[in-house]
Amino acid sequence: MSKKDITITVNGTERELRVEPRRLLVHAIREDLDLTGTHIGCDTGNCGACTVYKDGEAVKSCLMFAVQADGSDMTTVEGMDKLPEAGMGRSDDLHPIQEGFHQMHGLQCGYCTPGMIMAGKALLDKNADPTEAEIRENISGNLCRCTGYQNIVKSIQYAADVFNDREPPESPVEHPGDQEAAADGGVEFECGAGCGCDVDVGGDDR
Repeated sequence: MSKKDITITVNGTERELRVEPRRLLVHAIREDLDLTGTHIGCDTGNCGACTVYKDGEAVKSCLMFAVQADGSDMTTVEGMDKLPEAGMGRSDDLHPIQEGFHQMHGLQCGYCTPGMIMAGKALLDKNADPTEAEIRENISGNLCRCTGYQNIVKSIQYAADVFNDREPPESPVEHPGDQEAAADGGVEFECGAGCGCDVDVGGDDR
């Protein structure tokens, strides 16, 4: 099969590729560009693990041919720390969404995380202060089998706080004392494991 020359600007660098017309964009990203942070999950567009940011939109790269991306400007998770917003939060080099996932423990196995980060970026670029319902709607095309989504939502809210010059919450992982105090008072608190559960440790049935 004859190959086609394409040019894509990826993470700020222009890259030239020679690909077969049938080659999926996700395979070109991972195998030709060696950017393996973009994950392959389902190859059917259902899971969102392969989500990248292309020309201002979150796209599932398993649903596009590489030739369709010719001339486009694309960001993968590897390029997040090179964006102008990187370093706006408490970290000197992380993008606020990356920092949010770290601080709020928005991941467990991590397989969906790059796609979730890119979906979150696309949302915040259009709406810098989304409601919880808007966040949930905009990540609904990205599946997570570990966390229960609660801390993923909190991670994106964390980034929104940074973008809107609000003090983001302290990390429940790095500051567990707040949760211990809540436990001593017999109130509901999140366990910090990222599962999204609410644990009531103050009841008579513990």
